[in-house]
Amino acid sequence: MSPTAARITAVDTYDIRFPTSRELDGSDAMNPDPDYSAAYVVLRTDAEDGIEGHGFTFTIGRGNDVQVAAIDALRHHVVGRGVDELCADPGTLNRDLIGDSQLRWLGPEKGVMHMAIGAVVNAVWDLAAKRARKPLWQFLADATPEWLVSQLDFRYIADALTPDEALALLNSGREGAVEREGVLRERGFPGYTTSPGWLGYSDEKLSRLARQAVAEGFTQIKLKVGADLADDIRRCRTARSVIGPGIRMAIDANQRWNVGEAVEWTRALAEFDPYWVEEPTSPDDVLGHAAIRKAVAPVKVATGEHVQNRIVFKQLLQAGSIDILQLDAARVGGVNENLAILLLAAKFGVPVCPHAGGVGLCELVQHLSMFDYVALAGTTEDRVIEYVDHLHGHFLDPVVIRNGHYAAPTTPGFSAAMRPESIAEFTYPGGTFWAADLARQGLTDQKGAAA
Repeated sequence: MSPTAARITAVDTYDIRFPTSRELDGSDAMNPDPDYSAAYVVLRTDAEDGIEGHGFTFTIGRGNDVQVAAIDALRHHVVGRGVDELCADPGTLNRDLIGDSQLRWLGPEKGVMHMAIGAVVNAVWDLAAKRARKPLWQFLADATPEWLVSQLDFRYIADALTPDEALALLNSGREGAVEREGVLRERGFPGYTTSPGWLGYSDEKLSRLARQAVAEGFTQIKLKVGADLADDIRRCRTARSVIGPGIRMAIDANQRWNVGEAVEWTRALAEFDPYWVEEPTSPDDVLGHAAIRKAVAPVKVATGEHVQNRIVFKQLLQAGSIDILQLDAARVGGVNENLAILLLAAKFGVPVCPHAGGVGLCELVQHLSMFDYVALAGTTEDRVIEYVDHLHGHFLDPVVIRNGHYAAPTTPGFSAAMRPESIAEFTYPGGTFWAADLARQGLTDQKGAAA
């Protein structure tokens, strides 16, 4: 590398939070008051093109300060790296971040540190795709199978997926890729919506939003369940009466139940023909999911948004524990690890229906599913991307939904960049919204104390 070659000069972090709990947006049986948040990172360089890499991981409020601190702890691995080398081989940084032994001790490859790695790695992929002048899904689909395999970490998964098997899957996936890319650009990728189904919503709001979802072309909705069975029966009956028998309805317990409860509760809701039951128990309980799946069939079992890494996904697949794999763009170690998970799913023949919603997860994960369709799995059958209809306006390249489908992004990068004015307003605690909000709370507290 020449002395004048561009380098990463800064890793800037932001604690960005939105007050979604005040309208009960995002509420479910385990998370009644989420404030959707992003631990947000910007990679800055001294390159003349001025291109930056943007990434983030999703949290739901107070944990965001811990998450930002974890990203900050990785800064020394990134600053000073050559931009050309980094974008040509993001896997090198991924291995260095995972291999920091003192930070690895906090995992390994799980929890806050692993999510921080994902945020940084995703920012690198955003930078690389922007410099290639391609949206990330196309950047991945155009890459050679050999290069993609070089980006994967096969440690701990080689008993289920070898490099040769991964290469064969990717070579096979290239057959017909040009035609599928054309279909993707024309039709988009099918989505489903959780927007009607938050647990805190009234029956009137549930009905109105479910009816609206069908009118907008969605062929699947999802309802949160798990707090009260009688309430769930009423809400499922309400939703089914609105959408009719031809629309799929999934239910999501957000890890609420023990194994026995999950079986009993799902059977109690079976009359409403749920397509899948999501996160019925702890995401770490591989054998519990297998037992639930056997007991509640033909209702499918789905999980993945809280699965910590490729190793747990491997075991879920090996044990026959899930019908639907729900990867998350930011829970694991970023694009590199999600590529490994997509390949594991392809090897085992399990459809991937990603978790999205939150802050920016829809923007990110659409790229992974579109790559999977164009250059790996080669189908959208029984595959849908979750969609939630809030907070997209804070992104420079927000998702576009047409007739219940995600339109293929055309802007270079990972669709991760937030609007500067949104960052200025919702950075916690000094952004304009939070500074004013905290000041009002302070006045209220003072009045209460005086009274």
